[in-house]
Amino acid sequence: MQLLDGKKTSEDIKNEIAAEVLRMKADGQKVPHLAAVIVGTNGASLTYVGSKVKSCQQIGFESTLVSLSENISEEELLDKIKELNEDDDLDGYIVQLPLPKHIDEQKILMAIDPDKDVDGFHPANFGKMALEMETFLPATPYGIMELLERYKVETAGKHTVVIGRSHIVGRPMSILMSRKGYPGDSTVTLTHSRTRNIEEYTKNADIIITALGVPNYLKGDMVKDGVVVIDVGITRVEDASHPKGYVITGDVDFASVSPKSSFITPVPGGVGPMTIAMLLKNTLLARKIRSRK
Repeated sequence: MQLLDGKKTSEDIKNEIAAEVLRMKADGQKVPHLAAVIVGTNGASLTYVGSKVKSCQQIGFESTLVSLSENISEEELLDKIKELNEDDDLDGYIVQLPLPKHIDEQKILMAIDPDKDVDGFHPANFGKMALEMETFLPATPYGIMELLERYKVETAGKHTVVIGRSHIVGRPMSILMSRKGYPGDSTVTLTHSRTRNIEEYTKNADIIITALGVPNYLKGDMVKDGVVVIDVGITRVEDASHPKGYVITGDVDFASVSPKSSFITPVPGGVGPMTIAMLLKNTLLARKIRSRK
């Protein structure tokens, strides 16, 4: 069993990007500029956005944090999106989800300029991904593909089972794992909450990617020997014995699944750190695309 170490791999990627930024500076080129929009004071969102800003500083990007009141109107937020779209100094930006309930998330995401949509959520970018054109891949699926490639995990001809059909992880993963080339060329089964007897699929899977959000859902008796397991789940589970009062748990029962796995991601330290690294990689791509125009 080999751990797919997202923490180490994400640091490798950041170092590679930092070296490229130094070359850009030496050539007198503009360095990438990423903005993050956060509405309200959701603790998890603040922590996540803060780590993105810190990562930008670490690799030499310019970064801007746009912090807005939870009571902002949808119209005011759309005005801010328009302002960011028209800002020539900005290469890419993200709008941190979830948004307050009185704001239509889909309307906001649709308003983002696809050329600055480094989260890869806009339908224009999702469509390009499906057609295997150059575009911004959703950061978490992109990070998973990068882990598979850097650890040289064989994917061609393998049976990949994806658990969860969200637009952020499950559905894009099913597209990326079935695309031509490496990593890809898998035969993919997309399962979800309405799939009956999921274990019938997981027991025959060569690769399992689970993004369900149910702690310890995938057990050892649901997988075969030699399986590759990618755990996207991240849930706070109360634990009075822990100093923080909780532990971070994935979808996979690591104790029973890892002995049967050839490769497996830990939680935390697996997919999570890769998401931020790939967001930075998308921002670098955005800068390159803009410099061609």
